This record gives sequence, structure tokens and C-alpha cells, in this order.
Amino acid sequence: MSKKDKEKKAPVTEKAPEAEKAVEEPKEAPAEEAPKEEAPKEEPKESELEKAQKAQAAEHDQYLRLAAEYDNFRKRSRKEKEALYTDVKVETVAKFLPVYDNLERALANETSDEAYKKGVELIMAEFKKIMSGLGVEEFGEAGDAFDPNAHNAVMHIENEELGENVIAQVFQKGFRIGEKVIRHAVVQVAN
Repeated sequence: MSKKDKEKKAPVTEKAPEAEKAVEEPKEAPAEEAPKEEAPKEEPKESELEKAQKAQAAEHDQYLRLAAEYDNFRKRSRKEKEALYTDVKVETVAKFLPVYDNLERALANETSDEAYKKGVELIMAEFKKIMSGLGVEEFGEAGDAFDPNAHNAVMHIENEELGENVIAQVFQKGFRIGEKVIRHAVVQVAN
């Protein structure tokens, strides 16, 4: 071989290691990229985990809201049942109030028959006992303070002996269950 051929071969051989390095470098680069590829594979796993945690948190939140809604529904239903019971009781008692009024009128009338009077008194006593057993309270006495929420003023009188906004006379008793008025008392108010 001639020198030229050797020189040609020599630079080729010298270039060959550089070429090998160049070839090796891309091999190293993919080797470096491989861990980067693994990291993104881990990130999706973390993001999948985060997604699962978020989904679980959303489901848990939805469950808590549903439980609170059910609890509120149960409480509201209980209150509605109690209110319905009170409303039905009020309506029923209101239908018996004319009987009460008639018994009061019968007691107010003078009679010579003592047995008749005693019978009406016993009926009225039993009627009042049943009403109090149902939680019905009677209100509207002369001398009480006038309350527009509980009393119906049909007359007004000037009387210096009575104070201002005081009930002077009761024409019809009022009834209530708790705070709910069944019938307003019909009264005459002084001053």
C-alpha cells in the first residue's frame, strides 16, 4: 500500500473513533431520554392517582351533601307532621267551639230546674277538661291587656277607672293551642 492509501486509511481510522463517538453520543442521548420517558410515565400515574383522589373526594362530598339533604328532609318532614297534627287539632276544636258557646249561654240563663242546671254544669266541666287535655287554653278576661294578635276589639269605651288598652268586657272567649290562636276573643277595649 502506498503512503497515500495509508493516510487515507489513517484519517479514516482516526475519523472512525470520532464517528463512533458521534454514534455513541446519540446512543447516550436516548439513554438519557429513557429516564425522562420513565418520569412522564410516573407523572401520568401520579396524575391518575390525583384524578382518582379528586374523583373520590367529589364522591365523598356528594355523599355528605346527600346525607345532609336527607337529614334536613327528615327534620322538615317531622316538623310538617307536627304542624299538620296541630292544624287538624285546631280545626277540630274550632268546630266544637259553638257547642262551648251554647253551654255558656245555657249556664248564664236563670232556670228554676236545679237538675237541668247541674247537668249543664257537669257537661261544661267535662268539656273544659277535654279541651285542657288537648292543650287548648282559654283567654280573654276583663282586665287583661289588649293584644291585637289575640283579641278582636268590636267596641271602645272611655273609662277612667281602667287603664289604657285594657279589656273592659268580653263578649266571646278566645282559644289557642300553644301560640296558635284558634279563635280570637271578641272584646270591648277601654281608653
